[in-house]
Amino acid sequence: MPVVTPPSQNTIALTRHGLIDYEKAWQVQRTIHGEVADGIRPNTLLLLEHPSVYTAGRRTLDSEKPQDGTPVIDVDRGGKITWHGPGQLVGYPIVKLLQPHELVGFVREIERGLIAVCKDLGIEATCVSGRSGVWVRDHLGDRKIAAIGIRVTKGVTMHGFALNVCPDLSAFASIIPCGIADADVTSIAKELGREISINEVSPLVERHIFESLKKVSA
Repeated sequence: MPVVTPPSQNTIALTRHGLIDYEKAWQVQRTIHGEVADGIRPNTLLLLEHPSVYTAGRRTLDSEKPQDGTPVIDVDRGGKITWHGPGQLVGYPIVKLLQPHELVGFVREIERGLIAVCKDLGIEATCVSGRSGVWVRDHLGDRKIAAIGIRVTKGVTMHGFALNVCPDLSAFASIIPCGIADADVTSIAKELGREISINEVSPLVERHIFESLKKVSA
C-alpha cells in the first residue's frame, strides 16, 4: 500500500508508491489529475520507481527508438524518448499552476530543485540552454543526470522528472535519450564513484521539490 503524507499548509500531498508498473502509474496519475483539477484533492507529488520501460513523448522520431523491436510506450507528455527503471527516482508532480500557461517557468523550478539535490550530495549540476533537464558539465563533456517531461491540461500538470540515482545506465544505449545524440547520460552513483540508494536520496528530493512546487502551484 502506498504511504500518503497529509498535506501541510503548502497544500501539497506526498504519495510514495515504491516500484510500480508504468502504465498502472499513468492511470494513477490520470485519476489524481482529475481530482486535483476538480478541487477535491490537494496538489500531489508522486515518488516511485518503475520496472524497466521505454517511454516516448510526442516529439519522438522513429529513428530515436530502439531498433531491435524493444517495446516502447507512447505517452502524451512533452519531450522525446527516455528509459525508466530500478535505481531511478521518478517524480510526478500533479499540481494546479499559479500561471497555467507558464510551463517553462514550472520546468525551471523543477530543474532548480533537482540541482539543489545534486549540490547537497556534492555534485555540481546545472541547466543547459535549449535542453531541458539537469546536467553535469565539465572537461568530460555534458552528461544528463535528470530528465523532465511535462503535460498541462485544465491548468494541472502531469508526468514529471526522472533522477538517475543508481540505475543500470546500459539501458540508455539502445536509444537516443531525449533525442540528444551529442551528450551522455550519468547517475548520482557514477558521479560520486560510490554506491548510493534511493532511500538516501528521496528525503532530499522531497524537500527541494516541495520548495520548488510551492513557488508555482495554486
